[in-house]
Amino acid sequence: MTRNVLIVEDNLEIGELVCIHVAELGLNPILCDRGNTGLDRFRAGGIDLVVLDLMLPGLDGLSVCREIRSGPGYVPVLILTAKSTELDRVLGLEMGADDYLTKPFSVAELSARVKALLRRVDAMASAPMLEACDEELVAGGLRIDPMRRRVLVGDKAVDLTAREFDLLWHFARHPGRVFSRAQLLDSVWGYNHEGYEHTVNTHINRLRGKIETDPAQPAFIQTVWGVGYRFLE
Repeated sequence: MTRNVLIVEDNLEIGELVCIHVAELGLNPILCDRGNTGLDRFRAGGIDLVVLDLMLPGLDGLSVCREIRSGPGYVPVLILTAKSTELDRVLGLEMGADDYLTKPFSVAELSARVKALLRRVDAMASAPMLEACDEELVAGGLRIDPMRRRVLVGDKAVDLTAREFDLLWHFARHPGRVFSRAQLLDSVWGYNHEGYEHTVNTHINRLRGKIETDPAQPAFIQTVWGVGYRFLE
């Protein structure tokens, strides 16, 4: 069955370009040019992936993303934005977006992100029994429950996005092992494009802000200068 990709973009030229390349991947593009109409179409059901601009007439992209994440189930969200500041990226990820592309972007980058997000959905759907066999991991005051996809710092539950949880779980399953940004992109995101290691940096900074007592002096996710990151051994 053909998968439906909801594209919420008010720039007609960009929207149609994204539609063309989504269709070339064998997917069915659905284009909306306003935030509120895009949200209405999402709520009507049958959407497998959302490609979402931030600057939209009506309801803005961050609000749309927040509403999508407040509902049941999980549908991946890829943000497209002309904004390139760290704050804009952080806000989008904090609202629950899985990934982002900054305009202008290449067709190869767009295709890789879309395919990686859909592969991730397939992996989540096909591995429930595998996750059920995984035991809870405990490191210091951090508890990670893969069955419920729940994280506790002490007795306090931590609200992580789907991507943040996957990143933390990947680290925690390999304590002490050093991962480069490129390796993390391959393992957690499912793609690796040169120059996009900053995606890893942004997610790690957000993750540290949620699980570390002092993000400036992280105890769990440690920086190995000139190489990458490792989890508490």
